Amino acid sequence: MDISFIKEKNKSTLYLKNSSAGRIEYELDLLQRHLFILKIIVNNEPIGIIRLSNLSHFPQHKVRYSLRILEQEGFIKPSADGAVTTKKFKEFIPTLNSTLTEIKKTIQEIKSSLHKKRR
Repeated sequence: MDISFIKEKNKSTLYLKNSSAGRIEYELDLLQRHLFILKIIVNNEPIGIIRLSNLSHFPQHKVRYSLRILEQEGFIKPSADGAVTTKKFKEFIPTLNSTLTEIKKTIQEIKSSLHKKRR
């Protein structure tokens, strides 16, 4: 499994805590981690926290937080043998794809407007 895109960032240098861009970057990193954990669950369910931590290379407290968020969203549920995905997860993927496409379009529009103002 490719984890090259998952890297711990030094939050103090990369996130500008009081900036909109910094908050957006932080939230995107969280989303990326949650989706990465979800992908591991899909490929290895049922799976527990320790194995998820080992496979994801995230500390157990971050895995636990991602599991809590994914469970609150209804994408996973606990079982005696570990986390498993739900039917709601399968319905979520097309929605996520379209949402990410819209976000990408919005980012391009923002970048374009920044370049126009400089000229």
